[in-house]
Amino acid sequence: MYQPRHYRDAVQAPGLVRFAVTVDETDLLVLADSDLRDETRKLVKRARAELQAHIVDFPAFLSSLEPLTAPMQAPPLIAAMYRAARAAGTGPMAAVAGAIAETVGRGLLNNTRQVIVENGGDIFIKSGTPRTVSIYAGHSPLSGKVGVRIEAGQFGVCTSSGTVGHSLSMGKADAAVAISADAALADAVATALGNRVSGPPDIEAALEWVQGIEGVLHAAVITGELFGTWGQFEIVPTAVGN
Repeated sequence: MYQPRHYRDAVQAPGLVRFAVTVDETDLLVLADSDLRDETRKLVKRARAELQAHIVDFPAFLSSLEPLTAPMQAPPLIAAMYRAARAAGTGPMAAVAGAIAETVGRGLLNNTRQVIVENGGDIFIKSGTPRTVSIYAGHSPLSGKVGVRIEAGQFGVCTSSGTVGHSLSMGKADAAVAISADAALADAVATALGNRVSGPPDIEAALEWVQGIEGVLHAAVITGELFGTWGQFEIVPTAVGN
């Protein structure tokens, strides 16, 4: 069931044009130098067509909760999901939102110097200036009050939750965040990180686990009133992302 994404109301990105694009189950918030909704819609349709065609040929791609062997010559979107799943120990679909966000974002960079693509809490960002990403954690008292200061560059910032939204999680973290240059990897790792947190005692071990995954730059976990983090970016108090 679709849940209204009220957290988007707080999103600010000075200097960028904001617009939304929805194609079937894919619902994106995009910020770019100009209104690129037509280009965005074409990119989303192409990505969804690749996914649907692959699932017809390889049904386990949709349902597996474990890594699968990638077929030869998979399209870049599909190959990225297989790689991310293998690194994180998840099924390929754990990386789908981040992979789509990055595929669309990279495509839009042909028409914009900066872009932010948010896909249900999973973000691809290419920015010439630092940006703060506020962490939405549902009913946690920390929700929206802490953020990660992302330096200028190109990153995937992805969030999984066992208490918010419809994504499958085996844990009970209010928010599990992973950051990587690869948004598909960040998405799969955020899922696996959240799976490891059933309560406050699990935070430290989960963050130790994530440090062993090559390509992960930062991670954070919120559960109830507790917050844990590791990595290279600055944690800042925030009311909104900007």
